[in-house]
Parts: sequence; structure tokens; C-alpha cells
Amino acid sequence: MNSLDLARWQFALTTLLHFTVVGVSIGLVLYVAFLQTRWHRSGDERWLRLTRYFGKAMLLSFAVGVVTGILQTFQFGMNWARFSAYVGDVFGAPLALEGLGAFFVEAVFLGLWMFGWGRLPRRLHLACLWIVAGAAVLSAYTILVANTWMQHPRGFALVDGHAQLTNVVPVLFNLNVGLTTLHVLAGSLLTGSVIVLAVAAWHLLRRRDVELFAPVAGLALRIGLCAALVAASVGHVQGMLALKEQPMKMAAAEALYDTESPAGLSLFAFAGFTANPGSLLVDLKVPVALSLLNDLSPSSTVRGIDDLQAEAEARYGPGNYVPIVGLMYWSFRSMVGSGTLLIAVMALGCWLSWRGRLSSSRRFLRVALAAVCLPFVAQAGGWILREGGRQPWVVEGLLRTDTANSSNVGVWAVGLSFAGYLAFYGVTFWFAGRTLLRELGHGVEGEHTVGAVEAPGRRSSSDLALTY
Repeated sequence: MNSLDLARWQFALTTLLHFTVVGVSIGLVLYVAFLQTRWHRSGDERWLRLTRYFGKAMLLSFAVGVVTGILQTFQFGMNWARFSAYVGDVFGAPLALEGLGAFFVEAVFLGLWMFGWGRLPRRLHLACLWIVAGAAVLSAYTILVANTWMQHPRGFALVDGHAQLTNVVPVLFNLNVGLTTLHVLAGSLLTGSVIVLAVAAWHLLRRRDVELFAPVAGLALRIGLCAALVAASVGHVQGMLALKEQPMKMAAAEALYDTESPAGLSLFAFAGFTANPGSLLVDLKVPVALSLLNDLSPSSTVRGIDDLQAEAEARYGPGNYVPIVGLMYWSFRSMVGSGTLLIAVMALGCWLSWRGRLSSSRRFLRVALAAVCLPFVAQAGGWILREGGRQPWVVEGLLRTDTANSSNVGVWAVGLSFAGYLAFYGVTFWFAGRTLLRELGHGVEGEHTVGAVEAPGRRSSSDLALTY
């Protein structure tokens, strides 16, 4: 294993973990904002207590997201110097917007929300949280702008071997960015809903604070079902676009080696244990389905890996332009399968809630508790497919991954930094998990709400800020 291999493993693991935390933090800030809005409109103190209760998890996820995100800048500078130099001019605008705009707004208004209980007017205090939610969405959008440019570069010119920004409008505003952002936001809201549902199920199984957790579980189910359906619908449209704009990615995701017309959608395939086996031992398909996904035509032609590889060699020269087929195939199915299971769980839960049987159905509550892992499986599968499916390119059609790393960083340097990052991440997640269990495991009965409902400017004897 050389320094490039280690750098790729380091980037994959650390970025995947950070991406997971970002999904949790965006989902929870939106959900907590919903809870506080319910309290603001109804005056029902139950929603206030739940706001402060789940607000602890939200704050913790933001803290972990900041810590894990900071390390991303170090590894880009250390391991991917040629990539940074190549895309620096293009990425400058969106990353400046994220760092100097969105992150600054998040930090300021999150602080106002934390320490504003009992000090700020209720409406202004609620507005602070919605501003944080908006800034979090903007932050995700700017990062996805950069990532989408790596998938679909535009608005640039090559000058002295580097990409130079010529028009920022197509970089910031295009169909792929819009769909990707909507898909990620819907997935994040689904993740937040599943976490809230799992916490509620944990306490309902113990018959603890039923009057609080039964309604919040019902709300999580309704929001989660809507978010899951949006994520699935947008993902379907993304798949249709990818078949046209990144056909190799989708061919690998379907393990489609031969061009087919009509093409079937693979349900299950198995081949030899190699990166690219070249043929399949088992291949169960839904006839015509992939052709319909391509352009809604049952006779549509879908190009296979072999033809796409020959086309890439003719365009870019000799080389292997096929991503790891097995990894792409099962990543795609883990994402779709987990999402489908979540839709089923949310739909069943909504039906039980409508029938008034949610809090008494212990079997479903156990299922809801176990389902907390599904959004993370879906996120991991989607991220691996998106990033791994464009390999061997780090910037599609322009910069190969094996020419984007730092040439003067040796294997020992990357290995030591990798070990250090993993140790740091391990300690961070261990501390976060332990803190989360301590703060959310006791129920809501100990939450203080006095300071939150007093007149602005009047100091309560109880703690006014959420603390750990």
C-alpha cells in the first residue's frame, strides 16, 4: 500500500464520518425548530420541554460536526496539494461563502439561542434558531456546490493547467446542485426524525413520559415519511440524470457489462471476488425497468461497462476507467434498500398513530428503535456511490485521482496522520455517545423550563442555557 492508497482511505473514512454527523445536525436543528415553533404557537409547555430536551442532542451534533470538519482542511492541505491547486480558484467562492458566511452566522445565532432562554423575547429567540437552521442549509449547499462541480465541471477555463473560474452563476445554480441539495436535506430531515422516533420509542417502551413522547413520536413519523418520500423521488430523478451524464457510474451500480436494449434493472447479482470481474455468475433482473429509468422508453438503450471503457480509452488514452463494480453495486442497493425499509417503517408508524395504537404497540416500538441505524446505512451507501462512482476521476474528465495527491508526502507521514485522525475521531465519538446517553437516557422529567417562559430580561434562578 502506497501513500496514495492511504490518502484515499483516510479521505474516505474521515469524510464519511463527518458527512454522517452533518446529516444528524441538520436534521436535528430543523426538528428542534419545528418543536419550538409548536410551543410558540400553542403555548403548550410539553413542546417547550421537548425543545430543550432534544436541543441537547442538536448542540452536541453541531459540536462534533465542527471538530470533525476542521480535520478535513488539514488532510486536503497535507495529502491533496495538487488537487487543491487545481480547483482552488473555482472552490474559493463557495467555500468562502460557507466559512465566512454560513458558519459565522451559525456560531453567532446558536450562541444567542443557547444563552437567550429567559433573556430574549420568545419570537426573537425562535427566529435565532430558524436562522441557525437556514445557515446550516446554506453551509450544506455551498459544500455540495463544490462537490457537484467535481462531478459536473462547468463555468471555468483551463489556464496553465489549473481550473480558473470564468462564470460563477452556472457553478452555483444548476439542476444537479439543486437536486443534490434537496436530496441531502430530505435525507438529513429523515435522519433527524428517525433519531427522535428512536429516543421516543426507548422511553415509551419503559412507559416513561408517555404524554410527551407519544405526540413527538407521531410528529417524527409524519415528518419522516414526507422526508423519505421526497428523498426517494429526488433520488429517482438523479438516477435518470446520471444515466445520461455519468453513464459509467450507473453501469457499475447495475453491474451492467454489456450494452442492452431494452435493459433490465438488477435485483441481485453475484460475481467473482475481484474489483472488476467482467461477467456475472448470478444476475436477477426486472425486465425493461432500467430502460424506463433511462428515458421512460421501454426500448431505450443503456450502455454497458465494456462499451463505456472503450469510449473512455478512445477519448482519454489507455487506462482503467471503471470504478469498483462490486462496491458501487452494493452501495447503491444499501442506499435504496435502507430507504425503502424506512418508508415502510414510517408508513406503518403513521397508520398506528392514526389508529391511536402507537404508544401501546411494543413490537413496532422495538422496530423503530432498531431502525435508527438505517439512515446511516443509506447515507454511507449514497456517499460511496456518489464519490466512488466517478473514479478514477477526482474531477470528472479533467483530473485523475492518482495525479491529484501530494507528491512529496511519504507513506509514513500519511499513515501516522491517518492513525492520529482515527484515534481523535474515536475519542470524539466515544465522548459524544456517552454524553448523549447520559443526557437523553433519563427522560424529560428533570428539564428546567422556568427560565424559558419568564419575561425577557428577567433572570431565573435555574440554569438558562443548555449545558452538558
